[in-house]
Amino acid sequence: MTDFLYSIDLAIFYFVNHTLSAAPLDKFFSIITNVQNWFITYILLIGILLVKGGKRGRLAVLGIILLIIITDQTGHRILKEIIGRLRPCNALPDVITPIGCSDTLSFPSNHALNNFSAATFFYMLYPNYKYPLFISAFLVSLSRVYLGLHYPSDIIGGAIIGIAAGYGMAMLVKYAEKYDYGKLIPGRNK
Repeated sequence: MTDFLYSIDLAIFYFVNHTLSAAPLDKFFSIITNVQNWFITYILLIGILLVKGGKRGRLAVLGIILLIIITDQTGHRILKEIIGRLRPCNALPDVITPIGCSDTLSFPSNHALNNFSAATFFYMLYPNYKYPLFISAFLVSLSRVYLGLHYPSDIIGGAIIGIAAGYGMAMLVKYAEKYDYGKLIPGRNK
């Protein structure tokens, strides 16, 4: 059974990495996979949430910061070390790697983990934005397979863990949003 699942994983990997390979896609996926290219977007969104988002917006900023720290470190420092799976660009001889290969481990994809956790988190708080959130998470995750850095199963695993983490953090924020913080300030609500 394991060999059958691995053969499906490889078939999908080679379809995305080889069959879809084209110079315009190399450029597109190289840009969207780089987290540094998203910093301006992140800063703008955090600013909007802090200034115009009210209580929910401020809690969302705190929640997303905690969420990304937790998911990123869980994926990188715990799960990857326990599972120890090599990246396809290190394990397979004929992988196309437009941006090169990394020495780090493969499962789960932290890009998928972080992006799907953020998409789910914000979807739970701001459901009107579900399409751009999940399309962005999908494209960033797909870029990792296209660039030869992850197997599809790394993406699926990261997405599942990320969705669960994003949902959990959103539930915490919704709970915190209902709490009356005026009780914490001496002299209020007497």
